[in-house]
Amino acid sequence: MMNLMPYFIAWGVLAVIALALALMRRQISAREDDSLHLASGEAAMVTEQVEMAKKLDVIDKWGKLVTIVLTISGIALGSVWAIRMWEEGSRATFEK
Repeated sequence: MMNLMPYFIAWGVLAVIALALALMRRQISAREDDSLHLASGEAAMVTEQVEMAKKLDVIDKWGKLVTIVLTISGIALGSVWAIRMWEEGSRATFEK
């Protein structure tokens, strides 16, 4: 039987990364200006908004990817663990 602990640790690291991305996105979006700037004197604000939107898009892309990987690997890891527990339980029943 193989030891699942390294896989649980890797899954935990992925969970921490997903949480860090969510917190980073929250921190960056808290400084976001939701107003629409159209005047010519507000060109610097428009540039700043575009840069912030690009940062948020990158964080969102990676956040979605990590969340998908985290979910799929969590389901797979949970399934492997459940199957192992079931096999060990049925093996213990037949040994009695």
